[in-house]
Amino acid sequence: METGRVLKFYNSFFYVQTDTELLTCRLRGKLKRDRRGVSAVCPGDLVELTKLADGTGVLERPLARRNLLRRPAVANIDQVILTFAAAEPDLHPLLLNRFLVLAEWSGVPSVVICVNKMDLAAEQEPDILAVEAETGTGDGQEQAVSNPVLRVSAERGEGMDLLRERLAGKVTVFAGPSGVGKSSVLNALHVGLSLATGAVSEKIRRGRHTTRVAELLPFAGGFLVDTPGFSSMELADIDPAELSACFPDFQPYLGHCRFSPCTHSHEPDCAVKAALETGEILRERYDAYCAILDEIKTKAVR
Repeated sequence: METGRVLKFYNSFFYVQTDTELLTCRLRGKLKRDRRGVSAVCPGDLVELTKLADGTGVLERPLARRNLLRRPAVANIDQVILTFAAAEPDLHPLLLNRFLVLAEWSGVPSVVICVNKMDLAAEQEPDILAVEAETGTGDGQEQAVSNPVLRVSAERGEGMDLLRERLAGKVTVFAGPSGVGKSSVLNALHVGLSLATGAVSEKIRRGRHTTRVAELLPFAGGFLVDTPGFSSMELADIDPAELSACFPDFQPYLGHCRFSPCTHSHEPDCAVKAALETGEILRERYDAYCAILDEIKTKAVR
């Protein structure tokens, strides 16, 4: 029996890279999805397989995952390059915060914010960039660290060297809304990737989806993962009581509220709201928390 890494799932086939070759594989039996609907095997998974006489393979079982980005499903990743555009389409603060929550919930160890199309940016950068640079991930015991912000232009090739440095030897997922230029950034990193790109719709000012499936692409001793663009994101599976833990900048204040549990919304003597009033928690982050909490609660009662 051999081991390998799943690079892509397409048309009921898994494409698995072993130490020596790329094999087209099917699942052994009927591996079911888990209770949250996540596939038993997805891109990024390490698997055990049996090679058949015809040169194809059968996946026997997936090995334990380090983490799982849930939407789109990609396993065992080192970092996410969360890609937005400086313009066309404009950067949407709530959508950015929603993905940061998704990354934290999924156990992603690092998130880098990449702002593409800086050649289209106005002189004054969006205020949200300064806000999100102060959030980031923490361990719950100390102040949250920053989300690095990289400013690039795939059109002009600007900022690509700094981006390449962050990718070497890592499994990196590129994610973001449609039309921000994720595939263009990847093509600028390495022309051999030859990913399909699409223009932004003049009517709705959003991008057209050009990436259809998540696929691991070998790059600089690691892998790059281009993912289908998103325009919204379901977070209803998150337990409302767990949502505050998905905001690392809230961590120093959790457990210090008058009431336990505390939703940090309407309760008095709330440590999170006190930190908001003193400026230790940013208003944009707290508003995003409340918006997501309301959404989760609304869907839970339907």
